[in-house]
Amino acid sequence: MIGAATGRHAVEAPPAVTTQVVTGEGEFAALEREWNDAVVRAQAHHPFLRHEWFHTWWECFGAGRQLHIIVVRRGTAIIGIAPLMLEQVQMFGLPVRRLDVLQNDHTPRADWILAGPAQEAYAGIWTALQDSSDRWDLLQLSRLTNDSPTLAAVADLARRGGCATGTWRGDVSPYLTLTGTWDSYHASLPAKFRSNLRNRLGRLANLGDAQLEIITRPDAAARDDSVRLEASGWKDESRTSILSDPAVHHFYTRLADRAEKHGWLRLMFLTVGGRRIATSFGAVFNERLFLFKTGYDPEFATCSPFKLLTFFAIQSAYTEGLREVDFLGDAEPWKLEWTSTSRAHDWLFVFAGTTRARLLHSLKFQVVPELKRWRA
Repeated sequence: MIGAATGRHAVEAPPAVTTQVVTGEGEFAALEREWNDAVVRAQAHHPFLRHEWFHTWWECFGAGRQLHIIVVRRGTAIIGIAPLMLEQVQMFGLPVRRLDVLQNDHTPRADWILAGPAQEAYAGIWTALQDSSDRWDLLQLSRLTNDSPTLAAVADLARRGGCATGTWRGDVSPYLTLTGTWDSYHASLPAKFRSNLRNRLGRLANLGDAQLEIITRPDAAARDDSVRLEASGWKDESRTSILSDPAVHHFYTRLADRAEKHGWLRLMFLTVGGRRIATSFGAVFNERLFLFKTGYDPEFATCSPFKLLTFFAIQSAYTEGLREVDFLGDAEPWKLEWTSTSRAHDWLFVFAGTTRARLLHSLKFQVVPELKRWRA
């Protein structure tokens, strides 16, 4: 007879794998401890998968959307989380029910969280997605690094499930790996660039002593100065600064509180004669420095204050023994002055088996690209 054994030779059955779909904000908030434990076990290299990041994002940007977070457990331990939301959008003039990661333009990077056997976790999430397939036309996984195993795993599960897929290249974010010493890195920079730095440092020295101020527990004055400097100049004029949108201001204010509580907030200023003239709102996480929001006082533009802040920040990162400086965002020219390495991000689109979804796939990956080529 095949069955459960008894006595000394009993073999305990492995814990069952179960899935839970979280749709309520209270349930979501209650997952904080387990969620962050899963992020630690997943060995995430950045803070953008932590509960405080997603929870803050949802509180500030979740209006008009529905939580659809899939949690996979083996026994009581979380082995996978898909932090998704359901929203109604228009694409190519069609009403579309879209599942996406909790993200927007203020999300530098995203992914699912894998804290256990990957095959079981992906299979559990995919099964839950299939069970709710009558609720979505498009599964969109945005801002995943192009080496994320989630891209290949979900694409494979989707194809085996009869769903069409497609990928789109997003931001390509420069980063600097900190190898060797600060002196050797500095010497490796182009001579013309080093000369430019010396010139700007000289100009600033004529105005006062230049220093890097690093704050991990900012007071009200430091927070106000950071927001003021970030909004200076063109950002305020183009309505892209933190202060230009109450929801964005609320997001970064609340995020700073929670990042400080969990120990990864990094607020930096370039000061001259004690006056703060440039800033970067960022984080230090897993021995990596991340630069989120930056800005400077245009009064000091001829000194290139943010270039000099970056100079001091990289020097400080070497001193601290950090492993990387991640500039985030897209490959803007000022970032590429410091490094030649970048990290690409891909968006994966999975289309359900509905007529609307098949039409949407054809439009996005066949008709529209062909029209663009024809117009070119």
